[in-house]
Amino acid sequence: MSAKKSKSRIAAVRSSAKSAERWLKHAASRAAEDKSARASRSEFDKAQEAARFILSKTKLRPKIALVLGSGLGAFADEFASAVKVPYEKIPHFPRSTAIGHAGKLVIGMVGDTPVIGMQGRVHLYEGYSVQQVAFPIRVFARLGVQAVILTNAAGGILRELTQGRLVLISDHINLQGANPLTGPNDEKFGLRFPDMTTAYDKRFRAIAAAEAAKAGASMPEGVYAALAGPSYETPAEIRYLRAIGADLVGMSTVPEVIAARHSGMRVLGISCVTNAAAGVIDQPLVHTEVLEVAERVKGQFIALLRAVIPKIAVEVV
Repeated sequence: MSAKKSKSRIAAVRSSAKSAERWLKHAASRAAEDKSARASRSEFDKAQEAARFILSKTKLRPKIALVLGSGLGAFADEFASAVKVPYEKIPHFPRSTAIGHAGKLVIGMVGDTPVIGMQGRVHLYEGYSVQQVAFPIRVFARLGVQAVILTNAAGGILRELTQGRLVLISDHINLQGANPLTGPNDEKFGLRFPDMTTAYDKRFRAIAAAEAAKAGASMPEGVYAALAGPSYETPAEIRYLRAIGADLVGMSTVPEVIAARHSGMRVLGISCVTNAAAGVIDQPLVHTEVLEVAERVKGQFIALLRAVIPKIAVEVV
């Protein structure tokens, strides 16, 4: 091979290598830009994307959403014409890891009312941020939901709130050290400083109490204190909570209520008292007891929701 041809080949190889290097740099730059764009997408955009995905799975357009807490998700299994979507299939949706939370979104009918229900929620103690905990509620707002029924398993601080009692939440005390509205406010969700004076809708509470009375049961009202968990509270902490006006204690609900009110949705909160809080009785607390009590009151709880949902539907039309 002549020196001239050899130099020509070497030049060609170098040119090809430089082209490959430029392409790799360009690809890396594009990948970094795409990653940055995904990271910078707003919560509103993510909620919109999740909502579009959910709407693509059903022709129903629910106006009422239900968040069904520990051991209480069985109600969603009774929805008529139901479509079930695992949380992991929904874009940006957090996955539930807590025991007793199925981790499925169910869209269906309760009587003549289209509803959407969460079989289980996510919590701060699972390692999620408070914005992730509130994300499903923001998705509901993008779906056009106007009312949210939030349920939970709670510890009874007052002695009269015994195991199996269903209690209407009248107010809450946020001791989780987190608020889903922290950070820049996106007014597409709601105003910067939402009023929480009547976070738990008075009319909805009256409806639920009236329906319970028709069934021969009383539903007391109580103030719910939310702590981060996952450890149960100490007896000293329960004495403190009692002193500041709490009747119930749990590890959920409050971030969702704040997000719902921020988006203008009306809220009904119901606690199922699954255990006496620490120190109220001389007995250790175990999570299996929470699930056992929730299973025991399932029939009463479902009957109440079936009676309440049509009445709330009239209120939000």
